[in-house]
Order: sequence, then C-alpha cells, then structure tokens
Amino acid sequence: MLKIGVLGAGHLGKIHIKCIQESDKLSLVGFYDPDEAIAKNVEKEFSTRKYSNISELIRDDDIVDIVTPTISHYECAIQALREFKHVFIEKPVVNTPDEARQLISLAQEAEVKVQVGHVERFNPAFTAALPYFEKPMFIETHRLAQFNPRGTDVPVILDLMIHDLDIVLSVVKSNIRKINASGVPVVSDTPDIANARLEFDNGCVANLTASRISMKNMRKSRFFQSNAYISVDFLEKKTEVLKMEDVPDPEKADPLAMIIDLGNGKGSKKIIFDQPTVKPINAIKTELESFERAITKNQAPLVSISDGYAALDLAYKIMDKMGFGKE
Repeated sequence: MLKIGVLGAGHLGKIHIKCIQESDKLSLVGFYDPDEAIAKNVEKEFSTRKYSNISELIRDDDIVDIVTPTISHYECAIQALREFKHVFIEKPVVNTPDEARQLISLAQEAEVKVQVGHVERFNPAFTAALPYFEKPMFIETHRLAQFNPRGTDVPVILDLMIHDLDIVLSVVKSNIRKINASGVPVVSDTPDIANARLEFDNGCVANLTASRISMKNMRKSRFFQSNAYISVDFLEKKTEVLKMEDVPDPEKADPLAMIIDLGNGKGSKKIIFDQPTVKPINAIKTELESFERAITKNQAPLVSISDGYAALDLAYKIMDKMGFGKE
C-alpha cells in the first residue's frame, strides 16, 4: 500500500484521517498540525503518529494529503513536490491562480501526480447522472448553506460556489465567452451570497447561485439538453432524469405511456422518467482511493491540478466582476 501522511488535523483533516484508516488501499503514516492541543487530541483519538514537523512527515510519505487552510496550501505543496512526492490537495487548490500555475509547472518538473479535492465529482448522485449527459445547454445550480463562521475568511465563491464551477467545467466542453456576476457581503467583508451567469462558446448558459446565509441547506443542480432534463441533488444523493423520445406511431404506443402531441405536424414524443440507482458511498474515501489508483496505474487523476486551476481561475474572474478579485 502507498504510504500517506495528512497535513492539517482540523474538522476536514480528521475526516481524511478516518477515511484513510478505513481504506485497504492506503497506509496512514501519521499527521502534522501546528496546534499542539489539537494534535494531541487527534493522536489520542485516532491512535496515529503525531509528527513534530512537516519535513519529517513528507520524508516518510509516498503521498502528502494537504488539508490545511487554503492560505498555506501553496507552501505545503511546494515542500512536498520538491521532495518528489505525490500530492492530494483540498479545494480550492491554492490561494490564487498564479500560485496554481506555479504548482502545475513544479509538478510537471517533479513528474509526480497531483489531485485536487473537488469531492462533488465523486458524489454518487453526480456519478449516477454522468451517463445521461450529452450536450447540456442550460445549467442551473443552487448551493445554499446555513451560516457557519468557519469559512467566512474567504468569499462564498471560493468557499461554496467553486464546487459547482468545477462540476460545470467538467460537463461543458467549451470555452467561456462571457461572465456576469453579482455578490453581497452581509455578515463578512466579502460576498456571502453570490450569483454568476456563464455563457459558453457553444451556446450553453450556466446560472450559479451560492449562499452561506440561508435558512436551510441545499445543493442542487439541473441540466437541460436536447430531449432531456437531469436533476442532481448532491445533498440528498438523488438523481432524476426526464427524457423525451420520438413516437413514430402514437396509436401503437403503450396506452399507459405519457405521450404528447407536438402539434402542427411535428409528431409525438414519449416522456420517460428515470431514477437511476445511487449507491451509498463515502465520497472522500472514494476520491482518495481514486488517487491511489491513478498513481499505481500511472493514469491521470480524475480531478487534476489543471482542473483545480481552471475552477480557481474562473472563481477569480467571477470575483473580479464583483470587485473582489484582486490576487
């Protein structure tokens, strides 16, 4: 098994530690956290080694799992890449697009693999929807969260919306030609609620809304394409698909089928409702194990550092439209 060490033992870091310990693909060598009180508690809770410094942990690893605050991602990754270690790094990949470009260059020089923790790519509701995507032409996303002081040090675009930016970019295979955006700081110094409208060269339009001051939690995306509507509920882990198929002879169709006459000699369509099976999985454990497979089989990570850069760069362009995008 590949040896992996975790940098950062906060809320998410502890989840990573637990997932690694439950995996039969990865071997946890230990963790590092600069907060001695947190480190001692985590060492006791998970019965794993507490390293006294980053360099020592990196030396003992095959993979460095960076789950520190975003502002320190770059320095941690630089240290790991200079030691020719594979790197898993939580989203957003780093603090600025310029830092991401530098990491891409260094990772290429070191000839190691880097995966970014855009965990929604591994959400079973999204993976269940993947076979149905053809060419979405309108996408609407809502990612709403109840207020939590954790994460308010960055705009909601980097905190929440970036998940959906990555999803949209993974589905729409076209360049963005126009961005409109607005955001409002309500309880912090940066936008707490934001909306972005993206127009792509192929004609697709994506409308994204993110809020961290909502009364309820919601993580839904809807995708519209020719003859199909796909709904993905990332929170409830549900996927629904409505498809329309041509009906050559309505009189011979199933009498229980939902048939609509398009009128004016345009023929008829049959509406088909599909609710694909969504298998319950631990998405964080799955993404970590997918990185192990990418390394051992010498394949490209499912969410590459270039993907992480693309989502971050787009997030900054959106914030720039709001007047909050200075690197």
